[in-house]
Amino acid sequence: MTERKLVQVVDALETSDGAGVKLRRSLGGRPGLRLDPFLMLDEFGTENPDDYIAGFPPHPHRGFTTVTYMLDGHMQHRDHLGNVGDLGPGGVQWMDAAHGVIHSEMPQQDHGRMRGMQLWLNLPAVEKMKPAFYRDLAPQQIPVVALEGGGEVKVIAGTAMVDEKSVTGPINTADRPVATDPLYLDIALPGGGVFTHPITAGHNAFIYVLEGGVRIGPDHQRLGLHGAGILGREGERATIAAEGGAARFLLLAARPLGEPVVQYGPFVMNTRDEVEQAMRDYQAGTLTAEPAPQS
Repeated sequence: MTERKLVQVVDALETSDGAGVKLRRSLGGRPGLRLDPFLMLDEFGTENPDDYIAGFPPHPHRGFTTVTYMLDGHMQHRDHLGNVGDLGPGGVQWMDAAHGVIHSEMPQQDHGRMRGMQLWLNLPAVEKMKPAFYRDLAPQQIPVVALEGGGEVKVIAGTAMVDEKSVTGPINTADRPVATDPLYLDIALPGGGVFTHPITAGHNAFIYVLEGGVRIGPDHQRLGLHGAGILGREGERATIAAEGGAARFLLLAARPLGEPVVQYGPFVMNTRDEVEQAMRDYQAGTLTAEPAPQS
């Protein structure tokens, strides 16, 4: 099998969102810097409560999926549908904003470490105006597979091949497939550890380093802490090695949609007219109204 190579490094930019929550944004941090179908990737992480205590008060979304993965700390989700979800260490929240969602994500702590990831994943045009969908996943619902050489893999979405074993996560399953067929893995390696995983032909893939540093592919290209490494389209697998000491990183891959992307803040549609309609709907209080049946 041929190896995918690192073709672009996107260093995360320090910024803030919500009511002033400090975070690092890699994908989506600069205009047009996306990897179809991935729109944005944020990492929020601090021990200073002033950096997170104001949280993310009620705000709208339309046209895409948000995936929140908590590493440390405790957040609570509330939305216009009446969903209330507690998100603790290792928990995942999957939300198809689709036609429209208004929700909040607020800290349930006033001290200690708060750390997590939020991914924005695009929806195909035919699903952007479907009803919203929300699901909470507790840590025990996320498969954890020990690696023979040390370390572990957490399978959040898709099917992982680990030491010749197939392990399927709770997202993108046969009974509820996701159009972009995403793979979302959290991998921890000891010093000197190596992880190899197949990447579906035609899918876009990238790596994000949470801890330590890694070397990627046959050329041992380096990717450092808080860096997003975009892999080339050629090759059937990705090989990632811990550089020096232990390392932890995310491996994500998905089928590109190949559709136009027009974004204005929390609205991601295919045309400017659709984005302007989303803004009008939000201002009129109809963003979350039940969508008309689709044929």
